[in-house]
Amino acid sequence: MKHIAVALLLLTLAPLVHAVDAADLLRQVDRNLQPESYEMYRKLINIEPDGRRKEFVLYSVKKGGDKVLALFLDPPSEKGRSTLRLGDNMWLYIPNVGKPLRITSLQSVIGGVFNNADILRVDYATEYDAESVDETADGYVLRLKAKNTTVAYDRLVMQVDKKHHVPVTIEAYAASGLLIKTLRYSQMKDFGDGRLRPSVLETDSPLYQGYKSVMIYASIKARDLPDEVFSLNYMGRVDDLRGK
Repeated sequence: MKHIAVALLLLTLAPLVHAVDAADLLRQVDRNLQPESYEMYRKLINIEPDGRRKEFVLYSVKKGGDKVLALFLDPPSEKGRSTLRLGDNMWLYIPNVGKPLRITSLQSVIGGVFNNADILRVDYATEYDAESVDETADGYVLRLKAKNTTVAYDRLVMQVDKKHHVPVTIEAYAASGLLIKTLRYSQMKDFGDGRLRPSVLETDSPLYQGYKSVMIYASIKARDLPDEVFSLNYMGRVDDLRGK
């Protein structure tokens, strides 16, 4: 009887242990993808069904779980523009325009399949609760639920690599259950800190048949930044951070 009681107790506790493991794995995924605070250079490429491409080069900085600032370096038509994210709030700064403009997570300042939430991505654990995790032969399946209705996607199903604890694919769903897009991470690379991270992120969507967007990470480096950088007043001066 004692053994039966212990077994029943373990069964009762199993979901709780499982939930804690899922949350811990999600935090590992965040740190393995990028440092908590960093500076980054990356290229974004939009590819249309006929093969035409439009490319953008961005310099980005992030602090903590919910502050991201990005500056457009190329093409010349976009140079000097910047985007800021503070939690759920986002703005676009355009030189020679009076003040930053409010933008939303589901809009896209570059067009293509990546939206503003993808471009100004904060930690996954900031926006999502890890509801469950299942172990597979070569990894894990994490199921995430948005913490509130302002998050771009209601649910994520994340396939996580077992060796490196980084995403391989992420399916993003609306609250209705509609698949919005699939994100695919690939090409592991050491960016100089001895840790391997994906250097390429591709996405496509059943809502945009034939279109694809690609994000290529050229450099990611941990960097501490003052809070004043992540403010509306600083959006016109982001270039001052480069080379410091």
